[in-house]
Amino acid sequence: MKFFEEKRQEVMVHIETFMLEKMFEYLKPVDTIWQPSDFLPDSTRDSFFSEIKELRESAQGLSYDLIAVLIGDTITEEALPTYESWLTMVEGVSKDEEGGWMKWTRHWTSEENRHGDLLNKYLYLSGRVNMRMMEVSTQYLIADGFDIGTGTDPYRNFIYTSFQELATNVSHRRVASQAKKDGDTLLSKMCGVIAGDEARHAKAYKYFIEKIFEVDPSEAMIAFEDMMRKKIVMPAHFLREVGLKIGQTFGHFTDAAQRLGIYTAIDYVDILKELIEDWHIESTTDLNEAGEKARDYIMNLPSRLLRVAERMKNPMLEYKFSWING
Repeated sequence: MKFFEEKRQEVMVHIETFMLEKMFEYLKPVDTIWQPSDFLPDSTRDSFFSEIKELRESAQGLSYDLIAVLIGDTITEEALPTYESWLTMVEGVSKDEEGGWMKWTRHWTSEENRHGDLLNKYLYLSGRVNMRMMEVSTQYLIADGFDIGTGTDPYRNFIYTSFQELATNVSHRRVASQAKKDGDTLLSKMCGVIAGDEARHAKAYKYFIEKIFEVDPSEAMIAFEDMMRKKIVMPAHFLREVGLKIGQTFGHFTDAAQRLGIYTAIDYVDILKELIEDWHIESTTDLNEAGEKARDYIMNLPSRLLRVAERMKNPMLEYKFSWING
């Protein structure tokens, strides 16, 4: 066990060099990147109240399920303190404040932080949301933490973040599309720029894993297999409301997303296929016996999951969220 930990630390030091070279290809300058105030009513202008009125009128056209998904996405984004602390605990992430991994974690966090800020303010102004109930759920999610099955292993953690950033890109992009159909062009723009951030971040984490496959292919393959056997759980899988147990609200949130086609079991399979292609899983060489077995499992998994996904029925049971007014 100690040997594997030492090997992973060596690999993390090795790829840190490449990460530092590429980091700002996946991040944007703080001075020029979008900020929440670019999209929200400006309280310094005389038109502030009329802008709020227009925002509220547009928000009235959003479906109940879309509001539910948007709130769930917002709460997930606002649990950022959990994700930042989790990344700093990963094996091989140097705690040197000037080190590459800490720089990446801080810069990544600073970009992600804008997402929750923007969506929270939109929901507050929309008049559709019981903000206290939503805020309680956010505090619960941060306080309850999460267990995503990665431990402190960097390989499993970066496989998870690669998958998860792609999933959040899909979710925000689809919410943007649905909001536009419902007549809310402002929300559509907001979710569109958030989706763009998630796509860039996904490229970064995929790149980290790509470099790991180059120097430690068997262990990277085994880690990939292990994460897919466990299934990639969403960071909000502990989501709950007042009076409910950990995780009880999450199923209702995902049901709403499935009904609208925001994020489905088919999307899960499509993301897996994308990672298999981007990491050149089929053509990876120098695998040991365990690595070959892991590769076989991964290559056969999409077709198996697709058969299951195609048999799944769309959840029809609607649920009344404490977060939504009316």
